[in-house]
Amino acid sequence: MYIRGAMNRRCRGQWCVRLACLAAAATWPFGAVAFQHGAGNAAAPEVGASKMNPRDGLRYMWIPPGSFIQGCSPGDKKCYEDETPTQKITLTRGFWLGQTEVTQAAFQLVMEYNPSIFEGANLPVESVTWIEADAYCRKIGGRLPSEAEWEYAARAGTTGARYGNLDDIAWYWNNSNFMSHPVAQKKPNAFGLYDMLGNVVEWTHSWYWVQHNVETINPTGPSIAEYKSLRGGGWWDEPDLVRASYRGRIEPDSEDYNIGLRCVSE
Repeated sequence: MYIRGAMNRRCRGQWCVRLACLAAAATWPFGAVAFQHGAGNAAAPEVGASKMNPRDGLRYMWIPPGSFIQGCSPGDKKCYEDETPTQKITLTRGFWLGQTEVTQAAFQLVMEYNPSIFEGANLPVESVTWIEADAYCRKIGGRLPSEAEWEYAARAGTTGARYGNLDDIAWYWNNSNFMSHPVAQKKPNAFGLYDMLGNVVEWTHSWYWVQHNVETINPTGPSIAEYKSLRGGGWWDEPDLVRASYRGRIEPDSEDYNIGLRCVSE
């Protein structure tokens, strides 16, 4: 299981990826800026705009540029040490983010196999390593979101620990019956994104660091570290892990039936 909370908790899997492979994986995909809407002459899409990616058949929502306070939410008493200090983050470029977690049908279409323990076309794919998740997003012409992009998109303008009532928005320990559920069955956030909290934990592109990175504008985090960052909490997790600022981590070659993904599209 991926590491939760305190640094001395154990995770599942072994660190066996070659350093050269990790160094290559740490770089952003060539042309990554193309996935975000720059300051060109064309008008930016409006909030609520969506488009279909022809490679995986999934819908992607427009996430506009903006600022937010990253880290422990005001009044949240469940925060771990690595959710502080809080800081204002500015994302100067908008991006298209998966409306749902990547489904097993989409993963099978693109990757031609399905690693999931819980099988179902509209269930989120799980039991994927970061390496597999990264490969999938690249194959559809995209990438995994950075930690900052993920938290900004999950909050969708809200400042609390969650973007709604927990049982209304998330599948987690208390209501999941200890399994994943079809995507988009709970209420979305203000950006139209489903299951940003709960159902399966989501890989991010970012390497995990104990403190939030000092970058405050379009942060990407450290260039290499031991763990990749996970966000969102999943069906296996207790409420204190299903919060917008909660940060998990695990080795990039590890897998778990509580871990899936969503992509930034082109």
